Amino acid sequence: MKIATWNVERLEHKSKLGAIVSACQREDADIFVLTETDERIRLSGYPFCYSTVPPLDHELPPYLMPVHYAPTERRVMIYSKYPCIRQHSTYDESTAICVELETEYGNLLVYGSIIGIHGHRKPFFMDELHGQMTDLRRLAAEGHQICFLGDYNCSFADNYYPNSTGKAAILECFAETDISLLTSDRRECIDHIAVSKRFIGNFMPSITEWNLDKELSDHKGIAVTF
Repeated sequence: MKIATWNVERLEHKSKLGAIVSACQREDADIFVLTETDERIRLSGYPFCYSTVPPLDHELPPYLMPVHYAPTERRVMIYSKYPCIRQHSTYDESTAICVELETEYGNLLVYGSIIGIHGHRKPFFMDELHGQMTDLRRLAAEGHQICFLGDYNCSFADNYYPNSTGKAAILECFAETDISLLTSDRRECIDHIAVSKRFIGNFMPSITEWNLDKELSDHKGIAVTF
């Protein structure tokens, strides 16, 4: 199974839309989560696609620029080769989406999200982090196997995106819910993939990255295969 995620920067490089789509298609992931994405990105080979509800423009404090969204924009989209059995509620359905997929290894909850739509600026980041970690604890307590992936706005291997409070809270939640952060050793990486340990079993995941030159987005893409 291959699981991938990439923040495509709200199509800031929309003149390279074809190259963005091609980069995604080359990965040929079974589950692909795009964040800060747009419905104009259309991936073939995925019979199932799920997205967060359309985000709304909203007012921000004076030190932050207002955020305005095009009608085609979505914060998170999940492309899947597996069917969805049911959708689970999330803290904020415009920022996170959770679908239960039927796979050959058993059912897997795929929770795609952005933690902190304004980066790691407080208090927005901590509010969203708390809401999403509460979701994870609830879902894990119900006995689900979980894949939590997307834009964490935290780097764990270096100080590329320093946020000691956020990292500690995420790792504490993963320890409580028996989830393994598979991408923790990736440098200059704030997009991550974490999966329940019992779902991974004895498989040794391999990791690939793309867009290392940041020409198609200001984020690298990352995938795990196990």
